[in-house]
Amino acid sequence: MKTGLVLEGGALRTIYSSGVCDGLLAGGVMTDYVVGVSAGIAYGVSYISGQSGRNLEIVTRFARDRRYMGLGNLLDPKNRSYFGLDFTYRQIPETLIPFDYEAFAAFPGQVEAVVTELASGKARYCTVPRDKEGSSLVLQATCALPLMFPSYCIEGVECVDGGVADSIPYQRAFEQGCDRVIVVLTRPRDYVKKADRSLPLVLHKYRKWPEFCRTMADRARCYNACREELFELERQGRVLVIAPEDTHGVSRTERNVEKLRLLWADGYRQAADRMDEIRMFVSGN
Repeated sequence: MKTGLVLEGGALRTIYSSGVCDGLLAGGVMTDYVVGVSAGIAYGVSYISGQSGRNLEIVTRFARDRRYMGLGNLLDPKNRSYFGLDFTYRQIPETLIPFDYEAFAAFPGQVEAVVTELASGKARYCTVPRDKEGSSLVLQATCALPLMFPSYCIEGVECVDGGVADSIPYQRAFEQGCDRVIVVLTRPRDYVKKADRSLPLVLHKYRKWPEFCRTMADRARCYNACREELFELERQGRVLVIAPEDTHGVSRTERNVEKLRLLWADGYRQAADRMDEIRMFVSGN
């Protein structure tokens, strides 16, 4: 039996998923396949490397650090992202809070990140390379929120954040042969997505890519339909969904460290409280 883990994005709200993943590590649960979107997989690689607490340390140390995120980074022509790219994707994992590349490389399963192709507006599922440079490029691309990041060339195709085309890629997990899939959301179960207020700006900026603009304009409807289908699969027993009861007002660019700690703790507690259920689910019982 092949098990999968699906990690929704949400920038710093994804610290909830890190709490869940740290709880899974504490319970000895490691899936065969991991796919994530944006910060979901950028944080999720620390689950694969077995580094419990690493993401919590990153956000609590650097959420208020302008090198990590801030408007100055976005206005810097050498950076062009709200997040400091060299600081976030090189200095932190290589020096400040080292990522265990050897443990990541030794993981025997599959690891994929979702990006959205600008030309087609469709999702592309990229294997996350096990080397530093390759993994950094893919993880930046999957996190490339429209308006907040540049686009990235992946396998010859210009791409941005995977959440535009496939925010919760549980169907990809089934396509890759998973029998049981754990899905970690970053919004409460009763959440209903509305059209983003920045949509007019996004449509103007990316007007050269009409298919992408169509996908972006239809994103809220597709997202809500995706969640409805997910909850139906949960009722059928095919997926196990873990979702926050309350996000405590944590935003995508949250700087309040105590709120981030609280959201991480909620995720950890939910995983711990449901550990018997999770183990039975992944074992097929």
